[in-house]
Amino acid sequence: MKNIVILISGRGSNMQAIVNANIAKARIAAVLSNNPEAAGLAWAAERGIATAALNHKDFASRTDFDRAMMQLIDRYSPDLVVLAGFMRILTAEFCAHYANRCINIHPSLLPAFTGLHTHQRALDEGCRVSGCTIHFVTAVLDNGAIIAQGVVPILDGDTAERIAARVLQVEHQLLPQAVADFVSGSLKIVGKRVERRTPRANAAAQLLA
Repeated sequence: MKNIVILISGRGSNMQAIVNANIAKARIAAVLSNNPEAAGLAWAAERGIATAALNHKDFASRTDFDRAMMQLIDRYSPDLVVLAGFMRILTAEFCAHYANRCINIHPSLLPAFTGLHTHQRALDEGCRVSGCTIHFVTAVLDNGAIIAQGVVPILDGDTAERIAARVLQVEHQLLPQAVADFVSGSLKIVGKRVERRTPRANAAAQLLA
């Protein structure tokens, strides 16, 4: 059984997708947040999952917050830390501590559009597609080895909000699968790419996963 700790900052819809997937040999050990008012904490607590929050505003520096969060995470002996809408830029110390066992979901087709406002930026650049990327976390923002990517079209007359809603549906499919692949031990990091030791039979249908 692998212990999974999920970090959120808001409603945690991707966290909910992971929990609802009932992944074999995965135990959701805790859902943690930097926002004590995050709606996802109540959702998780209602399902008997341990929850806690550390308000980053209570800490003098990003380093102090990250160290406190690391101590909190480590209480649950995590095999995998999942950033599911965790809106914090992490220190190099945090990233090194969880190297190769921390994954993030980002709402763009990396390496394009790192950071924030990704869908509006895709619109502004005239892109015909947008999507999401699941990747291992490194000290360089949105730059770790890519596990999976999902693509959606950008339609004429689209708005950033419509694209975000379309991408979110794909995120809810890809992130639980990525967690399941990690738990099963089927992921292998090869440079900036993540390969599967045992390719899935339906890989061609996995939205470029």
